[in-house]
Formats: sequence, structure tokens, C-alpha cells
Amino acid sequence: MTLKVDNLTGGYGRLPVIKNESFTVKAGETVGLIGLNGAGKSTTIKNIIGLLQPQSGSITIDGLRLKDDITKYRQQIAYVPELPVLYPELTLREHIEVTMMAYDLPKEATWQQANELLKTFRLADKLDWFPINFSKGMKQKVMIVCAFMTTAKLYIIDEPFTGLDPLAVRDLLALIKEKKSHGAAILMSTHILANAEQNADRFVLLNHGKVRAEGSLDQLKTKFGTQDANLDDLYVQMSQED
Repeated sequence: MTLKVDNLTGGYGRLPVIKNESFTVKAGETVGLIGLNGAGKSTTIKNIIGLLQPQSGSITIDGLRLKDDITKYRQQIAYVPELPVLYPELTLREHIEVTMMAYDLPKEATWQQANELLKTFRLADKLDWFPINFSKGMKQKVMIVCAFMTTAKLYIIDEPFTGLDPLAVRDLLALIKEKKSHGAAILMSTHILANAEQNADRFVLLNHGKVRAEGSLDQLKTKFGTQDANLDDLYVQMSQED
């Protein structure tokens, strides 16, 4: 599986936020999408999942474009947004059932997977709760369960640690590692740079809507000319560029 973003320009209306952006995410790797607020991370993700239409360039998953087959394209992606999006009239159980239908998943096997995730994130006794009963962190956990119970090839995670307690952060990182070991591709946008540095294989650094640098931490150190730097140092250096 390969996500390929090729010369992508996009934004809102006629205003481009990202310009000629190119990078890949391959099976079995985690790529950290890093940048300041307004650098284009969320715009990039919205173009990949189909909430925005590219102004130019292309996005493919194993060569498949959104317009080729919308359902097949989207079934290859599981998405955890920065802000949880839940249906107020549906219980947790019904959110899981809707996810199964959206991805055309086998009921019995998927419920086994979902129940394991519910136990891990301490939601097993909340199946009949409505979103109004959940804290922000619990809502985020619901989004994580619904995404990771799927058999998606590409997991896109936007600021996943916001609102999570340290135990849930640990469990999410373990889950990402497990999915990656089974051949999934992970694109993770986060400002928690220590977690990104420890868990991502490569990084895409965005600045002013463009890819400033791409590669492993060692490759980024070479590109920035700072061999003793960590990801936080590189982030600060990039933020000071015009």
C-alpha cells in the first residue's frame, strides 16, 4: 500500500494553503506530518480523505484516486480527527455498528476486535451511552475504537493525543505499532514532538504550505545541517525561517 501525494495544491475557495506538495506513505511505516499552526497539515489531510478537492496535483492510494471509486477509496482509509465527530442521537454501540456498515465489515469478527479495543480504552461498560455522557477524552477514545476496529490500509491520525490521559496515549501508540507491524501505513499529524520522534519512521515538515524537508530524523539533521539536533530543535529552526 502506498499513499502518494503528487504536486498537490489546495485550499479553500481559490486561496491555496498548500502548494506543490509531494510525499509518500508506504505500507508498514509511520510518517509524522509536522508543522506550525497554519502550515497546511489539516488542509493536506482534508484533501487526502476527500473533504476538500485539490486545485491541482493528485492523490492516490495504490494508484486509486477518489474520483475513480469513492467507496473503495474511502474504505481504505481510517481517520481519527483532531476534534471528535459523533452523532448525538446514536449510542456507542450504534456508532460501532454504523462503522461496520460503512466499511462492509463482518459482524462477528469485527465485534470481537471492537470489544478488545473497548476494554483497552476502558469503554466496555459504556456501550449504551450517548455522546452527551462522554468527556472530550472519552469521545476521542470512541473515534480511536471506530477507526482501529477496521481493516483499513491507511490510518490518518490528526493530533490524536489531545485530551487523552497518559494511559490512553500509551495504548494508542501500542495500537499504532501493532497496525504498522501488520502492514498498515500511518500518517500522523501532531504537535507532541517527543511522541512523533520516538514513534515515526519518517517526517514531512511543512512550512508556509510547502514541504520544507522530508525523511528520517538523521536525514533531516543532514538537511538542516544540525547533527546534534532533535525533532524539537529542527521544528524551532524551521519556524524561524521566512
